[in-house]
Amino acid sequence: MSDTLVIGSYTFASRLIVGTGKYRNNQEMVAALKASGAEMVTVAIARVNLDAPQEKTIIDHLKEGNYTILPNTAGAYTAKDAIRIARLARSAGLGDLIKLEVIGDQKTLLPDTHALLEATAVLLKEGFTVMPYTSDDLIVAKRLEDLGVACVMPLASPIGSGRGIQNSLNIRFIKEAVKCPVIVDAGVGTASDAAKCMELGVDGVLMNTAIACADDPVLMAEAMREAVSAGRKAYCAGRIPQKDYAVASSPQEGLKVEKQ
Repeated sequence: MSDTLVIGSYTFASRLIVGTGKYRNNQEMVAALKASGAEMVTVAIARVNLDAPQEKTIIDHLKEGNYTILPNTAGAYTAKDAIRIARLARSAGLGDLIKLEVIGDQKTLLPDTHALLEATAVLLKEGFTVMPYTSDDLIVAKRLEDLGVACVMPLASPIGSGRGIQNSLNIRFIKEAVKCPVIVDAGVGTASDAAKCMELGVDGVLMNTAIACADDPVLMAEAMREAVSAGRKAYCAGRIPQKDYAVASSPQEGLKVEKQ
């Protein structure tokens, strides 16, 4: 059992990655991030005013927590836009780590995998460490790995839907097919969803809405932290096989039982 998550040149003790959007205020966000135990935090660069360095931004609030900032290209609908946002993040001093999103449909927010592959190839050539948000398509995951991504991040269900993991088999197929880390991104609604993801053997879980929009985000963040840890331990421990009929907990061999 490995107790670390390795993404490119980065190593993390926590396998939970959290977002910074949708909180009621920055104080609540900071408290929830701390409760989550996450070490990597994603920020939508399109929502940060990089042209006004004198203004306090989300990034300023995160500095005290010593988090690894994961800029993301949320809001990009073309490869060109995603590449531009990634370059802006690096120019602003946020490093070469990027969560790459290229949305293909406004209603479902499902990724445009063709544009994703296009943007990935460009950013990798420019030295970015790319973490791509993708569909649960095994072939796309393998092509992303062939390009040289640091991980693949298939969705569990649509972004912000809270429907939990709807595609366990596809996620398992992806995990079996690629050697890079697999991080489930999008769709987690509650702690049991996070645990189920980890029990499939994935390397981590990324979430935002499930924590930020909970009635008590700080308590939910703590629950997610424990769920990810428990799911990882359960996977590494190895679950018992499922059977159609009951199997007695106490061995029956050697017992003398009178039949009525």
